[in-house]
Amino acid sequence: MTVRSSAKMRTFRAGLLGLAAFALVGCQNVFDGIDSNRGEVPLPTKLKAKMSAYGMKASSPIMIRIFKDENVLEVWKQKDTGRYALLSEYEICKWSGKFGPKFKEGDKQAPEGFYTVAKHQLNPKSQYHLSFNMGFPNAYDRAHGRTGSHLMVHGACSSAGCYSMTDDRVEEIYALAREALRGGQKAFQIQAFPFRMTPENMHKHRDHKHAEFWNMLKEGYDHFEITRTPPKVDVCGKRYRFNTVGSGKFVPTQACPTMAMPESLAVAYTKRQEDFTKRFEALVAKSENREPRALAPMTPQEALPGINIIVPKPEVVEPPKQPEPTQTVTTAPATAQNAVAPVTATSNEATGTVAQ
Repeated sequence: MTVRSSAKMRTFRAGLLGLAAFALVGCQNVFDGIDSNRGEVPLPTKLKAKMSAYGMKASSPIMIRIFKDENVLEVWKQKDTGRYALLSEYEICKWSGKFGPKFKEGDKQAPEGFYTVAKHQLNPKSQYHLSFNMGFPNAYDRAHGRTGSHLMVHGACSSAGCYSMTDDRVEEIYALAREALRGGQKAFQIQAFPFRMTPENMHKHRDHKHAEFWNMLKEGYDHFEITRTPPKVDVCGKRYRFNTVGSGKFVPTQACPTMAMPESLAVAYTKRQEDFTKRFEALVAKSENREPRALAPMTPQEALPGINIIVPKPEVVEPPKQPEPTQTVTTAPATAQNAVAPVTATSNEATGTVAQ
């Protein structure tokens, strides 16, 4: 082999190594310098009319839910009531990996969990038409030592650990995100699930190695189903916590502080878990060819172990003040006994003065 051919071979090998390294880091945006106005594509007129009918504005906050099994990305948007409603569903063109979370750089696994996207995570000059970074790894992922980068929702219908859409679909999703962030939303939430957290799906996958992880994700799923607002997400004790207030700071790798939840939410959450448990037991009984077991009513303490319930103080209703009684003063007629005695003058003969 000549020196020249050896140099070519080294160059070829270096190129292969570069491509391999690129493949390890997910959906990286290589051509960020491309000048493009793709990020300013306006919202479709039909979609704006739908928003208006739902009591939404283009600038209203959004939230995204992703379901791998159903191959769907949902965009939810805040109504004028403060609650969110499903605005649009988009078919996912491709997602890579299997059901379950992402563990390490290069596993080509699309993430599952709760993530946030702020304005700086949007890329209007992406190699993949348009994209936004999901924010992997989040606090939960880092607490478990998980690694990865450039995990995105993007166009171009190709995936190496991302959720990929067709270009026309990602344009619409990107425009919804752009307008919400420009309208004042600091960051929007992405909830990524393996499947819809129904009793049927949870029963189907009950023996999966990630079942415990999915049961935890289901807590956040249920909170959104109850309130129709994105749940407050914290991480402590290396697990997600939803819609709780803590007596101290939530530290992902440390024990959780004392946590509490308002009674109204706790009661609604307990009712949902009770209904789920009954349905789940019926499915298990059917698969085991037996009658369902009778289940006792569930308490908030059972549904929310380790979480205190904030019971509102009863309102003290003060009775209305009674008007003070009006005193009537009656003047008695003058008589001989109660008449004012006349001034009696006595003569002082020694001084010549009159004493009264």
